[in-house]
Amino acid sequence: MQSTLNTPDEGPAVPVPVMVAAELQDCLLMATHDLHRLEGLLDHATDNLLARFGEANALLTEALVAESSELLALRTALRSAVTELQFHDMATQLISHTCLTLQASAFRLAAQVMGGDEGEDAAPVDGMAPERPNPVAQREMAAGSVELF
Repeated sequence: MQSTLNTPDEGPAVPVPVMVAAELQDCLLMATHDLHRLEGLLDHATDNLLARFGEANALLTEALVAESSELLALRTALRSAVTELQFHDMATQLISHTCLTLQASAFRLAAQVMGGDEGEDAAPVDGMAPERPNPVAQREMAAGSVELF
């Protein structure tokens, strides 16, 4: 069974077997699921990392730091490392953006190729995809250098 992927505004149609479209949709949804799992792993690792940084910083009491320039440098390095954890925020925003894009693509593919059953409302695919092509821009890893959109 053949179907076509086109709307009046898109130009020529490309025939796509329904099974190919269904397999592609499944792959897109699996990738979305994997990205959600990756986001969870990043969250867990970042939470643990922040806790360890907090513990290390707490061990560096004011009295200890006042006695040693090396310990003062260590405290400064720990605080800078926490700032660099902005990567987590950027990564999770990008994962969420990619998940939305993949999910919208999978639903649109299903709607275009497979259509809906009789009496079934079509899935609302308009507005599912993110409006911006890139949710976060990063130019350098320094304090305040992350631009969020």
